Amino acid sequence: MDDLQKYVLELPLANEAFFALIGATAGAVAVSEKYWQAQGLNGARIRILVEIAKHGGTILPSLLAERIGVTKANISLLLTPLEKDGYITRAGHAQDGRKTVISITGAGQRLLTEQLPGNREAVAAVMNRLEEEELRLLLGLLNKLSRV
Repeated sequence: MDDLQKYVLELPLANEAFFALIGATAGAVAVSEKYWQAQGLNGARIRILVEIAKHGGTILPSLLAERIGVTKANISLLLTPLEKDGYITRAGHAQDGRKTVISITGAGQRLLTEQLPGNREAVAAVMNRLEEEELRLLLGLLNKLSRV
């Protein structure tokens, strides 16, 4: 047990930084999720709507799956409740009938327009613990880490 304790407690700097990043990220995500839950919404579903909107309002399921980090097999399961609630539609692709296109509806757009400002404020309250220069530095470092 002493070897294990040493291994889990005495972390090299890179590992210590990694776990600190994970902890800070989890805390910020929890603030965002708490906001969505207070609104009776699901943060993962909002993320899907945001990605569709960022892509101009329509997107292929395979690209959406890639953007949110899920498998192509799981994207259909994630889309079903959004379609049921009237926030998205699925339709055949105009050029390739084998493909499906996902589109955000007017109701989905209204949901984002109404709810995103409050969520952005909640997240900013956490992130604004840092000074502007610290935020710029953090953003640069995170972008560097993203180029894995």
